[in-house]
Amino acid sequence: MAAHRKTGRRSLGGGTARTAFTIALAGAATATGFDGTGHAEPDLTPAQVKAKVDKLYQEAESATQKYDGAKEKSKAAEHRLSTLRDEAARKTDKLNSARDALGSMAAAQYRDGGLDPALQLALSDDPDRYLEGAEFADRAGTRQAAAVAGVREQLREIERLRGAARVELAGLKARQAELKRTRTTITGKLDAARRLLAALPAAERERLGLGGDSGAAGAAGRASRSGSGARDALQASGSAAEAPSSRAAAAVSYAYSKLGSPYVWGATGPNAFDCSGLVQAAYHSAGISLPRTTYAQIDAGRRVSRSELAPGDLVFFYSGISHVGIYIGNGQMIHAPNPSAPVRIAPIDEMPFAGATRIV
Repeated sequence: MAAHRKTGRRSLGGGTARTAFTIALAGAATATGFDGTGHAEPDLTPAQVKAKVDKLYQEAESATQKYDGAKEKSKAAEHRLSTLRDEAARKTDKLNSARDALGSMAAAQYRDGGLDPALQLALSDDPDRYLEGAEFADRAGTRQAAAVAGVREQLREIERLRGAARVELAGLKARQAELKRTRTTITGKLDAARRLLAALPAAERERLGLGGDSGAAGAAGRASRSGSGARDALQASGSAAEAPSSRAAAAVSYAYSKLGSPYVWGATGPNAFDCSGLVQAAYHSAGISLPRTTYAQIDAGRRVSRSELAPGDLVFFYSGISHVGIYIGNGQMIHAPNPSAPVRIAPIDEMPFAGATRIV
């Protein structure tokens, strides 16, 4: 009779761990549904996970820029709508005063028996007073006609303002609907990236530089502690070029001071940023107002070639101009990468270079 043997446990570093990892990744891929069919992708390697996560972050960044642009337009529309309504209210008050004046004229005519002023004067016993009064009545009639014409013009202007306000309100509602759709797109892609990252062991996330939300605090602390050291190292090596202006230098200094700040889509500081929000805040600190989105920021200054780059220049990435950083010299930039990492220093070679702009 064969003896029953208890199977020995296998090390977590062996095939069992790899199998569990593959199953976890398959579940994450199923939940993500990249191609819309929601089927499992059972054999994702850590490198493939990184590629998918990077792609999701890039798509989320592109959607974030669209969101930022729509939000900026929405704010402008709200301001225009408020201005139109205020102007319509002021003109309505003026119209009411003009109507009151016309009402007083009508009441006076009624009290006088409804007779035409010229007829009343014609019955006067004093011809000289008749002639003087006739001229006065003509002037009074002209003023009354002008008052009526003024009221009509004010009515037309108020209706024009109200029509413009209706158009502006319709546009505002459309932009708000666009904001809602884009917000859903962004959160969906970020959630998919989080699910994929959650399937990776912590050591793999660390090795691939995908800290995820759970590792953001530690990464922020490391980036913050290394910020001044990185700047000092660049300067000590003599490879840190001079900024072309004091304002560019101030923007770079601000960016250094924000190393370690978390990435939050749609944020413009002072404690969290998305990529274009960091750039906008840095130059705002230097007294320069920049547009909100990467698409507009690239045209906010003078284009420069990669070989001309100097500290403070804005460097843009991807064919859709969906990411931006602030060049600091020695092939390095400071940028807000994505939710897996805080504001940090990175080589400009880590993403497809699309162009550069010098603001001042």
